[in-house]
Amino acid sequence: MLVRLCAASLNYRDLTVARGRLPRAKAVDLVPLSDGAGDRVAGLFFQAWAGGALSERMAGSALGGRVDGVLTEYRLFDEDGLIGLPDHLTFQEAATLPCAALTAWHALFGGARTLLPGQRVLLLGTGGVSLFALQFALMAGAHVIATSSDDAKRILMREIGAQETLNYRDQPDWGRVIAEQGGADHVIEVGGAGTLPNSMEACRFGGAIHLIGVLTGGQIDPTNIMRRNLLLEGVNVGSRAMFEAMNDAITTHRLYPPIDRVFPFGEAREAYRHFAGARGIGKVVIDIS
Repeated sequence: MLVRLCAASLNYRDLTVARGRLPRAKAVDLVPLSDGAGDRVAGLFFQAWAGGALSERMAGSALGGRVDGVLTEYRLFDEDGLIGLPDHLTFQEAATLPCAALTAWHALFGGARTLLPGQRVLLLGTGGVSLFALQFALMAGAHVIATSSDDAKRILMREIGAQETLNYRDQPDWGRVIAEQGGADHVIEVGGAGTLPNSMEACRFGGAIHLIGVLTGGQIDPTNIMRRNLLLEGVNVGSRAMFEAMNDAITTHRLYPPIDRVFPFGEAREAYRHFAGARGIGKVVIDIS
């Protein structure tokens, strides 16, 4: 199916591809970006993952890595690699869904331990996955704790609906602080090994840590995972079945993706630079129409 793309959005993965740091990514002449929308459809991040467990073959079908992406005016897709969009979203809004939104949905509702009403969710930072997780958690009736080193962003997270916020630079032992305040049933862990010890400390006994990012280095000590019966679960975007369930929820609850800034197609390089500087809160979108 030939799709006239109207918008695309950036994720942290796109920076690693541009910097040549994503293993096995296409080396030359790559059309970048995984998230795009047009003709009232979006491309699936994993073009071959319809449902069930992710396989190595399916993982090789990710857009903007080993497969050409969506920063282009037209793209040919297999019909199974496309999904319809919620009717109330613009193309710019819908272009933010395939990676960050679906990853957050998978973490909270598609894994081994599903978020329940009244549970406590800890978000690290204010990136795309964390922002979508905030919206989905509030939709499900959860209590949300958000961390950031930027007090202005903490205020914005509270305005969106987070019940608690914490500055992790001012309180480097933030895991202990959160544990003393009741802990978390779910942690959206986007930092990696460097933040994992605090995340484990913050997590309640029997809680789940959804490992999404690897932004910080360090070593992982499994002792606390075993001693406190924690689930450490790797989350890799999601399947078509998860995307369909997420779209139903977005439509039912009339959710709108948070957008920081929109750049025209001719300023794609500036969009990358703005995104890399992490200046705003919300998704960075490139308008292709």
